[in-house]
Amino acid sequence: MAENKAKSTKPVNKTPPKSPSDPAKDRAKRLSYDSNSSHEGAVAGEVSALEEAFRKFAIHGDTRATGKEMHGKNWSKLCKDCHVIDGKNVTITDVDIVFSKIKGKSSRTITFEQFKEALQELSKKRFKDKSDEEAVQEIYKLIEGKAPIISGVTKAISSPTVSRLTDTSKFTGSHKERFDPSGKGKGKAGREDLVDASGYVSGYKHAGTYDHKVQGSK
Repeated sequence: MAENKAKSTKPVNKTPPKSPSDPAKDRAKRLSYDSNSSHEGAVAGEVSALEEAFRKFAIHGDTRATGKEMHGKNWSKLCKDCHVIDGKNVTITDVDIVFSKIKGKSSRTITFEQFKEALQELSKKRFKDKSDEEAVQEIYKLIEGKAPIISGVTKAISSPTVSRLTDTSKFTGSHKERFDPSGKGKGKAGREDLVDASGYVSGYKHAGTYDHKVQGSK
């Protein structure tokens, strides 16, 4: 019986009770966590703005583009529109060389990660007076939030041939009949022979003056 009682006895919990937490330490940890979270959010925002610019330039002029890869032509446009090319430290030749260096041998495009590598290469030339890290940040600022610049409507080229084709006063034959003296199209009347029911011979200069003359003589 004594042995059974000994076996049924529950083991004593020797784990010491947890000491109450220090409110000051908890608050410090929470502030540190919030600070790190806000910093990470800011970095993510910068990357997002850069990637958004990359996507806009990557799909420019190509309806089938996904925005995940960029062709050399659009890469050059980005560098021009965002003033990465300054004509002194960075030229169009530098841009082409970096693109060929970064892309794969059998590839014609670069990814977003390769795009950042290319910018890092150019930043050393574009901002020579800054540290490597500062130069990268400066070149990012040139691009973040930007979109392709769309040029204005192309003006018509003035030439004797164009003038002859667009000046209605110089038209002859059936083409001349389609426009009035001011150059305005006559519409259906200029394309079809409409029946003249006025009673006057076609082309009569004084058509419509009969009633006026009769009334004037009375």
